[in-house]
Amino acid sequence: MRADRLMSLLLLLQTRGRMTAAELAEELEVSVRTIHRDVESLSTAGIPIYADRGPLGGFRLMEGYRTRLTGLTGAEAGSLFLAGLPAAAADLGLGAELTTAQLKLQAALPTELGERAKRIQERFHLDATAWFREADAVPCLAQVAEAVWGQRVLRAHYRRWRGEVCRDLRPLGIVLKGGIWYLVALVAGGAGAASEDAVRTYRVSRFIALDSTEEPFERPTGFDLAAYWEESSQRLEAMHRQGTAILRVSPRALRLLPMQFGAVGRQAVETSGPPDADGWVRVEMPVESQPVAVSDLLRLGTEAEVLGPPELRDALTRAVGVLARRYGVS
Repeated sequence: MRADRLMSLLLLLQTRGRMTAAELAEELEVSVRTIHRDVESLSTAGIPIYADRGPLGGFRLMEGYRTRLTGLTGAEAGSLFLAGLPAAAADLGLGAELTTAQLKLQAALPTELGERAKRIQERFHLDATAWFREADAVPCLAQVAEAVWGQRVLRAHYRRWRGEVCRDLRPLGIVLKGGIWYLVALVAGGAGAASEDAVRTYRVSRFIALDSTEEPFERPTGFDLAAYWEESSQRLEAMHRQGTAILRVSPRALRLLPMQFGAVGRQAVETSGPPDADGWVRVEMPVESQPVAVSDLLRLGTEAEVLGPPELRDALTRAVGVLARRYGVS
């Protein structure tokens, strides 16, 4: 809307000082001609905007002028919780609101605090996406977010590893974990008196289709999204860790463990035994199911030897035998 654009233009000049028409046009995603019309409208309304001519010229506000029209809308206030995640805000459809909210905050701050906030913004950046992995395509994320905000039931067609399902979901919250978006939702229990509603987690990129409904629902009393996510993450990690591998690793593999296995790799390094005559050390590390553990441990190549448990060593021996035969080694 034009009123929002005029406000943004005014706040840009207040927080950044002199700006050219081209710079303003780029920030506000309009033409230079539109900027000139907007500046004229603000001047007509009594805003003291001056134009400096020449190569170093541009538009600026009269020295000492500060607007007091810095109240935040509901959407802008909500977007501030994503202030360190501009890409996430854009995914949720709040990119423009976040930009405007930040401008309003900068305009309302005293000069000294405004300069400090600007330095932090220039020198701190948070990138939530993991290395060497593209972010999921989440075309329906804004629709999911709208249902969360409005407490409206979603009719979802979802793809699981065991097949596709259709569910009526009561969306409770959205979580961004390692660059992946998840929906936490309440699902109605099945038939029977013993069935109860349950809170479940859905990966947003796996929704095949979503139908927004106008059906409202009540959030469970006392539901805490952060507490649920913490407990759910711990439960999932415990389910995945099904055993402990005993390894003999080279100095190089010891350096690789934290990079390849994260926290469990770091813990294995910290609790490793003394080096033997060859400089190799003995470590113990939690692993997932046997097939997953074999695949993971093969990444260490010839820099590691599985000492136990026997069934894991046997499984790795069989895998190495298959590889040897495949490459023509007797």
